[in-house]
Amino acid sequence: MGKTFVQKILSKKLGKEVEPGKIYIFPTDWVFAQDGTGPLAIKVFQELQIKEVSNPSRVIFFLDHASPPPRSELANSHKLIREFCARIGCLIGEEGDGVCHQIMVERYSAPGQIIVGADSHTCTSGALSAFATGMGSTDIGVAIALGKVWMKVPFSFNIQLKGKLKERVTAKDIILHLIGKLGASGATYKALEFTGEGTRNLSMDDRLTISNMAVECGAKTGIFPSDEITREYLTSMGRENDFQEISYDTDAPYEKEVFINIEEVEPMVSLPHSVDNVSKVKEVKNLKIDQVFIGTCTGGRLSDFMKAAEILEGKKVKSRLLIAPGSRKVFLEGEKEGVWKILIEAGGILLPPGCGPCVGIHQGVLADGEVCLSSANRNFKGRMGNPKGAIYLASPITCAASALTGYLTDPREAGLEDY
Repeated sequence: MGKTFVQKILSKKLGKEVEPGKIYIFPTDWVFAQDGTGPLAIKVFQELQIKEVSNPSRVIFFLDHASPPPRSELANSHKLIREFCARIGCLIGEEGDGVCHQIMVERYSAPGQIIVGADSHTCTSGALSAFATGMGSTDIGVAIALGKVWMKVPFSFNIQLKGKLKERVTAKDIILHLIGKLGASGATYKALEFTGEGTRNLSMDDRLTISNMAVECGAKTGIFPSDEITREYLTSMGRENDFQEISYDTDAPYEKEVFINIEEVEPMVSLPHSVDNVSKVKEVKNLKIDQVFIGTCTGGRLSDFMKAAEILEGKKVKSRLLIAPGSRKVFLEGEKEGVWKILIEAGGILLPPGCGPCVGIHQGVLADGEVCLSSANRNFKGRMGNPKGAIYLASPITCAASALTGYLTDPREAGLEDY
């Protein structure tokens, strides 16, 4: 019998065959935390009374959630992390470098790796065929110290994709569609393995968006095959030597199979206050939008902003529009392409690379009763800093169209050019 992606990666890393449902201790290729989870991971490390990190060059702390910090206690957390990294020799992603998940795929993540991070959207790196998963700060503290982690091998769902995206339909719509089918806990501690000829029609940016949100239906990770698209992406990042091909076996022992015809997917939206509360955009009528946010580890890549710019060029938005590039690299690329000029002239506010309004610490906190349409990955009550606000999730294209009209808008609607 064949093996799933997960079995192939974890078996090779351990040097022996692994079985789903069983617990093993695995070596890690990368361990990271961010400024929200890092201080607790450091506390755990210190409580272990271990003086040295096993492999500091493979441990990274990112200052991305409160970047730059709006309050003294958050600035003090940054100081704590900087001092720890300087003392131990760990790597650091400084303020303004961008979101941890975006920097990981740009610089570090590669096929066949085991990556653990103190952030639930660590699964983003599964788009590069890494086994990448989020863990609590306690486990991450141990992983920082020892370079290894215990883990139960997850059973896998085979998510078979076919077809191509239609115009103004995006990968964000695919993953919202899937989360709606599975439910918020429908894949708890499972690995979502994306297979089928439809995967070859998705860019790396598309794959990153889909893998990023696998956790929103409870999954341990969301993983794509390593193929020519993977090779081309790594080459574009100057890391062609990191490539290795990892394919799936058609007779692998999947616990469940889900079939999605990409061509049938329409623009989707998650309604408050749960990501799996999904609807087709065209079925939600007359929803006034106060604020639109395009950015984050889900919708903050150059291709996202370029699609938004196509809609907004030469026009003016009717809702507040916040834009936050996912990384310094994305910012510089956007500047070169003239994207920021288009979005700012349309009325957008450019924020520094980082998590921005997504986590509700600063930069775009909602007022009571306000509605935000966001390209982010979560819309829990209070997520953007105010439990009396309402967050809807959609693709960057839907966000741009809605900013233009001031109402939730299907980006395929005729007449957008008249605004």
